[in-house]
Amino acid sequence: MSAISNKLIAWYEPNRRDLPWRKTKDPYAIWVSEVILQQTRVAQGLGYYHRFLQAFPTVQSLADAPLDDVMRVWQGLGYYTRARNMHAAAQQVVSEHGGKMPNTYEQLRSLRGVGDYTASAVGAFAFNIPRPAVDGNVYRIWSRIFGVFTPIDTSEGQKELYQIALDQLDRQRSGLFNQAIMDFGGTLCTPKNPLCGGCPVADVCYAFRNNAVAQLPAKSKKVKVTNRYFAYLMVRHKSDTFIRRRDGNDIWNSLYEFPLIETSGSTSLKALEKTQEWKEMFGRIKPAVLHISPPLKHTLSHQHIYTQFYIMEVKTVPYFLSTNFIRVKADSMGEYPTSRLIDGYMAAEPVGKYFLRHELEGGAAAPSATGGAE
Repeated sequence: MSAISNKLIAWYEPNRRDLPWRKTKDPYAIWVSEVILQQTRVAQGLGYYHRFLQAFPTVQSLADAPLDDVMRVWQGLGYYTRARNMHAAAQQVVSEHGGKMPNTYEQLRSLRGVGDYTASAVGAFAFNIPRPAVDGNVYRIWSRIFGVFTPIDTSEGQKELYQIALDQLDRQRSGLFNQAIMDFGGTLCTPKNPLCGGCPVADVCYAFRNNAVAQLPAKSKKVKVTNRYFAYLMVRHKSDTFIRRRDGNDIWNSLYEFPLIETSGSTSLKALEKTQEWKEMFGRIKPAVLHISPPLKHTLSHQHIYTQFYIMEVKTVPYFLSTNFIRVKADSMGEYPTSRLIDGYMAAEPVGKYFLRHELEGGAAAPSATGGAE
């Protein structure tokens, strides 16, 4: 056992965060927590963890649930592929393992959406399987302590740091060791402004001793951010509106949305009406555009989504909408899982109440903002 690992565990035991998934050995509950905490801060994930287990207390109940129900509980958490994969993996557990979570690393790793980190973490916490759970936080910790300048976004860097994590692993206390590393990275050895003054291993940390904390971990390239431009058409016909579920490999797969026209840049209503998508959607029908939102920016990890919402009304339902979209009551939109972008806009005042009115004809005052209307 390394002295570093001993120091980290000794620091962790009196300083551990009081988290509900640490009070159970149920591999299903631990798995749920690990999936939620991918790309999600603990403070945000905590509420989702409780709601998810309340809705789906067992792997069987998750497997039996319709995907829409799962997506609705997940709504707002982002990275929705996690929810789809969990649902598919739960069905896999039922069909291949009799509804019982597998207890080996190899079987856990074979589940849909479960990578090396999640399989190692669930295995360590539920079954004390001696494997290090290695993610970006762990790469950061070991690269600083051991002075590893090989970029962590390369296979060479990841292989080098995984070997260090494996060498440092307390095999008798795998669960405890991995929890210690997680809390250490989450509270002391943070990406920015780490609390080196309270670090239990500062005396042996290369980065601290050589004033290189800000330089580690090293990365070889910057993340490319893509700008996208969305025009959402919130079409009303009497008390109904039109939505459909997104599919394919794009963002927000399996979530519902209003008719969408994506453009190459910011645009005006007049320009939008000239697009092939608009002509295909409405044909000869001319919708009454009642409100145009100001431009809104929604930030994802690798994308900036610039969006405008168009609230409009039609007297006759266009053929394209009737055949390619689901017709639903406007005030039932809350029953369908949508992106945080749409959910947030629908919840805004006064737009939400205005759109949800049963009748828009005659006397309903539109919200004042008309950003970009021509």
